[in-house]
Amino acid sequence: MTASTAQASPGAPPPSGSGSGSGSGPEPSGAAEPDGTKGGTPARSRRRLTPYWLLLPAGLWLAVFFVAPFFYQASTSVQSGSLEEGFRVTWHFANYTDALAVYGPHFVRSFLYAATATLLCLLVGYPLAYMIAFRAGRWRGVLLVMVIAPFFTSFLIRTLAWKTILSDAGPVVGVLKFVHVLDFTSQLGLTGDDRLLATPLAVVCGLTYNFLPFMILPLYSSLERIDQSLHEAARDLYAKPATVFRKVTFPLSLPGVVAGTLLTFIPASGDYINAQLLGSPNTQMVGNAIQKQFLNVLDYPAAAAMSFILMAIILIVVSVYMRKAGTEELV
Repeated sequence: MTASTAQASPGAPPPSGSGSGSGSGPEPSGAAEPDGTKGGTPARSRRRLTPYWLLLPAGLWLAVFFVAPFFYQASTSVQSGSLEEGFRVTWHFANYTDALAVYGPHFVRSFLYAATATLLCLLVGYPLAYMIAFRAGRWRGVLLVMVIAPFFTSFLIRTLAWKTILSDAGPVVGVLKFVHVLDFTSQLGLTGDDRLLATPLAVVCGLTYNFLPFMILPLYSSLERIDQSLHEAARDLYAKPATVFRKVTFPLSLPGVVAGTLLTFIPASGDYINAQLLGSPNTQMVGNAIQKQFLNVLDYPAAAAMSFILMAIILIVVSVYMRKAGTEELV
């Protein structure tokens, strides 16, 4: 090709990147975005930081009222001394072994009572939640209000009411004596001397009543989200009602079962009000022992050590439970 053919025609536009002043070259890298910022970098940064700003109040709350007391209690649990001489950190880990040796029965009793109350809450709460979700109709709102109505009264007052209900001269004890139920429960070690108060059964009844709403509400929330067309499809395939419940309803409600059992078992394990008011010295739970060490004996290291042992056991139990009965595997 000759040089004359390589020349551009007179009307052709100048090549890109030429130094002509026509303004047709590439835009500078710092061109402003429509929002007025160069490259939009500050705006994108603000958008990325927005979730963290929203989490800041909750993070500060946890740092002040959970993280700081957690480390303070951890330091207290390895201290030694007395209230008169003062407590100092000596890394006295024997506080933990001593707590297990002295209060081991309290730990066993606490988890046994909590597990029993959780099972009773599930047996009582599941049918009620099922009825509210599928059979209540226009009465659903009223029934839900009745479920949460006990929360309008103090926890202490509700437990004191049970002390009156289960009193030796009350109608409950009279009916159970008439049908000879107390004889059977006495043989099981749940009651004694033809009475309900100051027995393990009274403590378990108080725990079951006080924590029942924590079981019902997650169960109802899980059952209410089940698509009714799935039940209709199962019935169209000639499944019996028991089969529909076993194959469709219960598996789909297992997230509520897991949440309800955790919300019931965890606070029930550390409760001390029910054992204090409805039980006896032989039915004391670990929460009562911790309260006694903190407020009466004033042995803060022992109380802190028991608190950490209780926390550790609950974390282990919950971790194993979630691994074996996690919602991802159950549904």
